[in-house]
Amino acid sequence: MADAAVLQQLAPTGKLRVAIAIAPSPSAQFAIKDEASGEYRGVAVILGNALAKKLSMPVELIAHNGSGEIQNSAADNKWDVAFLPVDEERKKFVDFGNAYHLLQSTYLVAPAAKFATVEAANAAGVRIGGVANTATFRTSNKTAPNATHVSFDKADVAVAALGSGQVDALAFSRESLTGLQTKVPGSRILDGGFLNSTTSIAVPKGKPAALAYATEFIEEAKASGLVRQAFDEMGLKSSQVAPAGMKS
Repeated sequence: MADAAVLQQLAPTGKLRVAIAIAPSPSAQFAIKDEASGEYRGVAVILGNALAKKLSMPVELIAHNGSGEIQNSAADNKWDVAFLPVDEERKKFVDFGNAYHLLQSTYLVAPAAKFATVEAANAAGVRIGGVANTATFRTSNKTAPNATHVSFDKADVAVAALGSGQVDALAFSRESLTGLQTKVPGSRILDGGFLNSTTSIAVPKGKPAALAYATEFIEEAKASGLVRQAFDEMGLKSSQVAPAGMKS
């Protein structure tokens, strides 16, 4: 059983509020919504439920349109734990525990796009879409400064923009693009990547007891096979579990 300091910092409302980001296809971060049942499914959901069970308390899933929304609400006492891609900008908003996933981001390009490499996307006239305030989209802006970047509030809106020709490429994690590719016939996922990072457990800043407990949990989840099981359950067979003890 967690001690009082952990419970006060990690679940101050008496339930564990898990921030999740929703997209049309799952990833180590993104969850999906079952339209028939209205229930959310995803790696973050599985891990959040397991952490709540370890704490012996109920869970509440707090849905967001992307990781940017989650990071920007970190100081608003709206959620207790999240599972997010890591970059230096995001560290200003949340404290990261250890990594549970090795992340690579690349581009999904439209059927008519003329470029075939990540490096070639960095060119005038290339329009790259992505979800605002995500680690992936921030990095694309930095690594492809000559391209025009078009931000969207939701992943499904970005996908629709690629399909309708409003943008030439989408910046997402490779595993997200595997699912999204089927929604734009003829689109291609580029080899290589412009971001190599991790997806990690996170808590709002200034909660050291919560952070230590969350890190201990994620290490247990890797060691027990729960993270691998969560990836496989969501069809993410190629997703790589981060090594034991890997820092964010």
